[in-house]
Amino acid sequence: MTESCDKLSAFPAFFRIAGKVAAVFGNGDEAFAKVRLLGNTSARIVAYADQPEADFGAYLSAHDIEHVASAFSPELLNGATLVFAATGDKALDARIAAAARAARIPANAVDQPAECDFYTPALVNRAPVVVAIGTEGAGPVLAQMIRAQVDQLLSPSLGKLARLAVEYREAAERLLPRGLTRRIFWRQFFSGAVANAVSNGDSFAARREAAKLLSNPGEAEGRIWLVGAGPGAEDLLTLRAQRVMMEADVIVYDALVPQAIVDMGRRDAERLSVGKRKGCHTKSQDEINALLVRLGREGKRVVRLKSGDPLVYGRAGEEIAALRQAGIGYEIVPGITSAFAAAADFELPLTLRGVASSLVFTTGHDLTGDVLPDWASLAVSGATIAVYMGRTVAASVATRLIQAGLAPETTVAVIENASRADRRLLHGILRELPDLEHRDELTGPVMVIIGEAVAGANIEHSKPLAEPLSRGRVRQQDMQGA
Repeated sequence: MTESCDKLSAFPAFFRIAGKVAAVFGNGDEAFAKVRLLGNTSARIVAYADQPEADFGAYLSAHDIEHVASAFSPELLNGATLVFAATGDKALDARIAAAARAARIPANAVDQPAECDFYTPALVNRAPVVVAIGTEGAGPVLAQMIRAQVDQLLSPSLGKLARLAVEYREAAERLLPRGLTRRIFWRQFFSGAVANAVSNGDSFAARREAAKLLSNPGEAEGRIWLVGAGPGAEDLLTLRAQRVMMEADVIVYDALVPQAIVDMGRRDAERLSVGKRKGCHTKSQDEINALLVRLGREGKRVVRLKSGDPLVYGRAGEEIAALRQAGIGYEIVPGITSAFAAAADFELPLTLRGVASSLVFTTGHDLTGDVLPDWASLAVSGATIAVYMGRTVAASVATRLIQAGLAPETTVAVIENASRADRRLLHGILRELPDLEHRDELTGPVMVIIGEAVAGANIEHSKPLAEPLSRGRVRQQDMQGA
């Protein structure tokens, strides 16, 4: 590939258009789209439409947009700063663009890149912050797809934060020396307690934190996010989780969190694996607690990344207690827990009218002791039971539930690596469940779901629990059904 292939043919720029005329010619959807796009600005929009379609005409009226019921003529270009030719007639649009160019007015002819002096980008609007995505006319649909991804990354409160920054810019320039001190101030302003308060809709707290930061910008305030990474699929990560991962200085993650999700964090963030997988703990829970406290005291912004949801068998309570005791700020970002992902893979209703009205989460270890837990009676009465880390306790779970009165023919679903491309789905009945302990090929996280509601699952892409399993064959089948 030559160097010229990597260079832009259009220079990205922002026009100052407040109060200036942006002329749009056309009656239909193309003109309607351009008027809506210009509606993101404070331009004076003039729509030249002699016979506007009904929806377009109603929009012009409802938004008090200047409407001139006239077909194109060159004199209509007088006073315009930008021109959009969007009549749907390519020859006419080319003529409008040529007339605008002759009058030294930049013009855009819809779907005709060769007739355009500029291209209209896809916008992510967080006014006064805006992200414009362009493909030089080559792929408007691609630009819209990228726009959707960028839109997810940016906090909805970003515009409010930027407007607040304008209020403090003069004070920062007056009180803080140019260079490192001022950079630290703005970095903390846009990614610290001020940003958190704006995100929470607390403008009073935001201004209080901004004033505190102005008086002492050199002290970074540590903050810990306990973040649910979800069951494993990258696109099941929540928007909030993705946002805070892009703000983190350090990402502390468990072994069950896929590397692809860890890599979604800020590129220059430090990444610390703390293990915590059955039979292989890189760090003890006390060591993890101490690590989070130390990083917080160092002023670091830390994402503690946990598989599934941090509050469901994630030992978040111990970390929260340590952070509270140390006086370090923290926030919990929920994630999709594995039970929900497993049920989705099986198209399985966890609750079902007239069959199962309650849902129990357990690790199954509750059933290994001498005393039967209270929730066992719920299973007998029809509750759906979701057993986390279910493979190694499958036999005791099945035995104790049958002893408690649950029918041996009760339907069960078994899911390894829920939500991932390499997931495996097994179906069977409760008395077949003990065989699961001997399935050494199941090396990923296993979820077992038990109950009458499981009978409503789609078993088309699953294998019988009593049948020997072939990894390659099942993986291919699962992926075809995904």
